[in-house]
Amino acid sequence: MPTIKSGTTSAIESKADLVVIAATKGTRLGVSAAAVAAALDDQTFRTHLARAGTADGSGVFDGNQGQVTTMPSFGKIAATAVMVVGLGAADKVNAETLRRAAGVAARHARGFGSVVLDIGEGIEGAGRAVAEGFLLGSYAFTRYLSAKPGASNQVSVTGASKEEIDQAKIYAEATIWARDLVNEPPSGRGPQVVAEQSKERAVAAGLKVKILDEPALAKEGMDGILTVGRGSTSPPRLLLLTYEPKGAKGFVGLVGKGITFDSGGLSIKSGEGMETMKMDCSGGAAVIAAMTALPALGPKIKVVAAVALAENMPGGDAVKPGDVIRHYGGRTSEVLNTDAEGRLVLADALAWMAEQKPDAMVDIATLTGAMAVALGGRVAGVLSNRPELQNELLASSERTGEPLWAMPLVHDYRKLMSSSVADIKNISGTRRGGAITAGLFLRDFVGDTSWAHLDIAGPAWEDKPDHYLPAGATGYGTRLLLDWIVGRAG
Repeated sequence: MPTIKSGTTSAIESKADLVVIAATKGTRLGVSAAAVAAALDDQTFRTHLARAGTADGSGVFDGNQGQVTTMPSFGKIAATAVMVVGLGAADKVNAETLRRAAGVAARHARGFGSVVLDIGEGIEGAGRAVAEGFLLGSYAFTRYLSAKPGASNQVSVTGASKEEIDQAKIYAEATIWARDLVNEPPSGRGPQVVAEQSKERAVAAGLKVKILDEPALAKEGMDGILTVGRGSTSPPRLLLLTYEPKGAKGFVGLVGKGITFDSGGLSIKSGEGMETMKMDCSGGAAVIAAMTALPALGPKIKVVAAVALAENMPGGDAVKPGDVIRHYGGRTSEVLNTDAEGRLVLADALAWMAEQKPDAMVDIATLTGAMAVALGGRVAGVLSNRPELQNELLASSERTGEPLWAMPLVHDYRKLMSSSVADIKNISGTRRGGAITAGLFLRDFVGDTSWAHLDIAGPAWEDKPDHYLPAGATGYGTRLLLDWIVGRAG
């Protein structure tokens, strides 16, 4: 992650290797950008924009969102080069627009040692948004590359306050940690490894940590987690994290799905279907990352997290279609498809969390392909038994730029989950409404607790980079959860 700080030097004055300015649709320039254009000679500047095209191949630079082009300064200003990023329509520019523009700039600024970002004038929250977007856009998972791409080392955000920079760094660093965890090859990152690495990070952050191993899970009656993990040589774990500052008012719970690899078990996926299944721990990664960022943010609220960690493999002792599981608290489920395993581990964690009596609890999981079919690859779905909680999460998603859409809990669909041998079966038997029936399964284990479920199957993973989103794990939900918790604390 590059070093980033607040700055007072404008684009026209900076001696950086690269200054980044912005234009809105129609190549309309703000004060800073106009000053740079005047120094370079406005006609020369605009001629370059017209001739140079854009790095994304979209044609003539016109200030559309996502467009970017770079030109030399010709020695007419102190900086070596100038980058212009598009913001789109002037009346639509907001914090997320700036976050995305800064992310685009970061991806195209690699190799410039020092960068000044002067793109957020007149927009509320601009400093934090620009810093956050640049940090997130700078990310690349390079651990296993022999030739690593260049990176910007020193970054300054004009007009940002120190507080804005500090907030951006906390949110971005947590998200990047979640991305790294998910991107790590799955063979070296089983449930035990994730639990221990997370414990090390959590203890360093000042959280209380408890890890339930196989005997402890059996003692607690958490047969869902144990059963899903039975087919793997890497045994399952339940990671419990607690943040409880002095003067805490209120109590919320987080639950994360941490399937470190999902082969589908005996209901095995296709080879293509398994290619990205190291990302099935994305919900758990977001929870762990958010929890370990809380001490730095300091909200006065108690937060407890439960992350169910297991590897779903087709070993000799793997769960079989037709098996019945007794979950924490005594409710039973009939397994008809072993590839619907996420809900089985979440059932234990949710039932345990409900017993702790939080004011509200949120689970987050890459739960169903059906949600990705319904909402595409950029939007997560939220289902909740409390409209007010759902609205809080929707508001947080607006602030963090992590799209979320409210889905209905259609109570009539519950009968599709009826079983003749258990309290509920783990699939409905129809392909219709799969994201909703998965939510209804989870609802059976939360009792009367205020609860919301975030299905992030779509936005947890990107095939191609775009603005501040990298190819691979996105860390979706980390910032959303942090924003929600800070908001609950008041």
